[in-house]
Amino acid sequence: MFCKGADLLTPLAGGFCFGEGPRWFEGLLWFSDMLGEAVHTVDLNGSMTTLPLPGHAPAGLGFRPDGSLLIASTERRHILRYDGETVVSLADLSSMAPANLGDMVVDDLGRAYVGSQARDGGVIVRVDPDDTAVVVATDLDFPNGMVITPDRTTLIVAESTGRRLTAFTINDDGGLGQRRVFADGLDGPPDGICLDAEGGVWTAMTLAHQFQRVLDGGVVTDRIDIGDRTAIACALGGPERRTLFLVSTTDAYPERLVGTTLSRVDATTVDVPGAGLP
Repeated sequence: MFCKGADLLTPLAGGFCFGEGPRWFEGLLWFSDMLGEAVHTVDLNGSMTTLPLPGHAPAGLGFRPDGSLLIASTERRHILRYDGETVVSLADLSSMAPANLGDMVVDDLGRAYVGSQARDGGVIVRVDPDDTAVVVATDLDFPNGMVITPDRTTLIVAESTGRRLTAFTINDDGGLGQRRVFADGLDGPPDGICLDAEGGVWTAMTLAHQFQRVLDGGVVTDRIDIGDRTAIACALGGPERRTLFLVSTTDAYPERLVGTTLSRVDATTVDVPGAGLP
């Protein structure tokens, strides 16, 4: 088993409140600052930019084929769209989302899958390219990070309070069916996830203070220990998609971090490149 400590990670970005939803797109790592009401970018040299989102607590991010950025506004339960110049609300999910919105994945047809994070009775809502929305999965235990496999046939979601990864078959119409357990009995509540080319799911294990690579069936092949920090989310990107970006903070409960700037993005190189979406 491969193990790595926090002292072997390369710091990339800091000075923000609560990072979420990292996505690699066009040479930049994009990520939300949920409590800082902003979306940031950082390049591999550590240079950052900021998109302010006053009045919104952004979480999940994803890019449509036209390059526009979709943003999950957690408490308002809206999906926002940023076209490089302006931010607009394109879908109000408050009537179908039983709890705050969380993570999101967008497929290459522009369909966005976003989780509503009830501790039990959580749902996944699909927002289509025409901006209409429909619930496509129910009875989830705090749906969090999501990925879509390279063949576009499977969506994997982290169920945080269930301490499991769950896989759904993606039907031709974008619906989700054939639900099964991908990995159960995890070492901690899983948060953000990303997928590699051998089917390994890198998973932020919040209370375990680790990022772990988990295979279908639950075998853990790799662990990255981050000491007393809390693992929040991860993404694969950079050259050849072999840079693993790790978002961490000092507490798993965002309300305890209001007004702080203790979140961080670190980077490390892995052997197996990223695959699928995002």
